[in-house]
Amino acid sequence: MKELELYIHIPFCVRKCKYCDFLSAPASQRERQAYVDSLCGKIRSYADSAKAYHVVSIFLGGGTPSILEGEQILQIFAAIREVFLVDEDAEITLEANPGTVTGGGPASVTKEKLAAWRQAGINRLSIGLQSAEDRELKALGRIHTFAEFKETYQAAVAAGFSNMNVDLMSAIPFQTEESWERTLRTVAGLTPPPAHISAYSLIIEEGTPFYERYGSGEHAEELPDEDTERRMYERTEEILSEYGYHRYEISNYALPGYECRHNLGYWDRREYLGIGDGAASFFEGKRWSGKEEPVILTRKDAMEEFMFLGLRKMEGVSRCRFREEFQTEMEEIYGTVIEELCRQGLLETAGDRLRLTRKGIDVSNYVMSEFLLDGE
Repeated sequence: MKELELYIHIPFCVRKCKYCDFLSAPASQRERQAYVDSLCGKIRSYADSAKAYHVVSIFLGGGTPSILEGEQILQIFAAIREVFLVDEDAEITLEANPGTVTGGGPASVTKEKLAAWRQAGINRLSIGLQSAEDRELKALGRIHTFAEFKETYQAAVAAGFSNMNVDLMSAIPFQTEESWERTLRTVAGLTPPPAHISAYSLIIEEGTPFYERYGSGEHAEELPDEDTERRMYERTEEILSEYGYHRYEISNYALPGYECRHNLGYWDRREYLGIGDGAASFFEGKRWSGKEEPVILTRKDAMEEFMFLGLRKMEGVSRCRFREEFQTEMEEIYGTVIEELCRQGLLETAGDRLRLTRKGIDVSNYVMSEFLLDGE
């Protein structure tokens, strides 16, 4: 049986954040239940395909999966286990917004909700904090305060969750280098500390309230300038390393042994099946998202993905694995590109692996795009 990851998309939220361009929106309880019923039907439609796979990780993302009632989460997992063979030690993650867990939003208070998650087999939580500064949270349009985050975090600890990620965001309105450092140290210094921290820079996307406000360059004084943003980026790894976190991917830091297995699967091109509105899939040699027609990947497509996804990891890509997967040497396909990027000091060889240098990490989008310009 082959390894498979499942991604389950829950497209609901209490209120859309000002920077968010994900497929999500508020909905009534009746609409949410209708969606869960439909989702379970879609899960069951994979009964035949599922026979060839065992599930190594499951990720409930959104939107805000924690907005669902505990019984709805149990309903979803009953359908999953009815159809798929889920490994006993599978990593099972649920994204949670503090405003939907401990009384800040419309969800119930919630030992009951946390207990349902545990009963469903969820063993990892990803809590969206973004900032430990209430002024910055308000600017982002978040529905919670830092105090509500702490309440959620401690409730999860009390419920038995020991593997938790906290999402943070830099380069946001009114943020300074000092406030970013306070956020990093506050989160890394929690008791117990989170096993994993994801630290992303704000990207202002078209179609969002932030794009309307900042897309034209107006109100630029509310955002950190380019030099400040660069210092924030550099300080992130420096500060988190003081607390024992190691950077294993461009935007992700973990205590030893707590790297996100689900995300590593994406970067290693493990097959994954996305179920729910707008969810993306890489399954049985095809890629698709939402209602798009599946695209069969060519050998060239697969090699390009191997390079630009794998180079997101700090350990880089393996020449041996490339040879095993494509029956050719990496340098046969990308020798010219690799030579030039190494000459520029953006890539380096470490044993069997090719990886980004520190300089290369800073311009990783450029480096990865270079592998889209070559091939067979």
